Amino acid sequence: MTPNSHWHYLLGCMLGLIAMTAHALPLPEQVSTHAWAWVGPYEAPSKANEGFRMNLGFIIGGEGVAVVDSGYSPAMANEMLQQIHAITTLPIRYVINTNSQPHRFMGNDVFRQEGASIIAATEAAERMHNEAAEFSATVTRVLELPEPVAIPAAPDRLIGAGDSVSLDLGGGVSLGVEHYGRTHTRGSLIVRVTPDDTVYAGDILCSGRLLSILPDGNVAEWISSAERLRTLKAKLFVPGHGKPRPLADFEQPTYTYLNALLTHMNNAVDNGTDITEAINSFYADAWKQLAMFEELSGRNASLTYLEREAEGF
Repeated sequence: MTPNSHWHYLLGCMLGLIAMTAHALPLPEQVSTHAWAWVGPYEAPSKANEGFRMNLGFIIGGEGVAVVDSGYSPAMANEMLQQIHAITTLPIRYVINTNSQPHRFMGNDVFRQEGASIIAATEAAERMHNEAAEFSATVTRVLELPEPVAIPAAPDRLIGAGDSVSLDLGGGVSLGVEHYGRTHTRGSLIVRVTPDDTVYAGDILCSGRLLSILPDGNVAEWISSAERLRTLKAKLFVPGHGKPRPLADFEQPTYTYLNALLTHMNNAVDNGTDITEAINSFYADAWKQLAMFEELSGRNASLTYLEREAEGF
């Protein structure tokens, strides 16, 4: 057995042992030379899936590791940590929270204890702080925990609107962390991986399941941010939900859907159509095949109408 094949054999054994003991996470997939992702299922968070229903990731450089989103709970973050350590002994230097939803940051303190610096957008950090008790209560209830889940400390480094930071992981591997505005939520970040031509786009992109519009987000600005992604010279995009793919594969489930909703609701508001009629008249059959369609379609239409109505005032 060659040294290289021996290493792959040992890695396979370690990951196999982890797979038998871990509860929430599958094994991470290597999506490009230095980038990995846990690709989640599409259903809502529950005790059965332990909150795992999104994509998480990490990047390994020559001298350190960066994690993209820290999971729904400290327990999930510990599983992430265990699986990363089975692949590399390099220190985890950064955690990047792509937005302010609980599944993006509730595991922060696990990685902070490993010496990682936590990075988030300014607006995301504000929401993490303002809604911390609510987030903790939600995670505790969903996971049926006996004690309230701990609220993570505030992020260590904030990125403001229009700003970006560069992170050097050594060995020629670097990250560009960029503020992409108000999309699915306020303060969305993306992570560009060089030299991999890979982008972690967070919840700006979604496929496989219907995307979710939230009161904290903005459909019009989301569309602009999706258009901005087209300017990137990347081969692979890791979405917040769905399989990592080229950007063109997200056109119909993300960009086309958001544009159809926005156009329809703008017209409805301009014409004085009431919200019930506006929701019922939105033709959404092109997205019926997506998971979570029944759960999210009506809510998405309602929130888009309310957003456009508010913009009109």
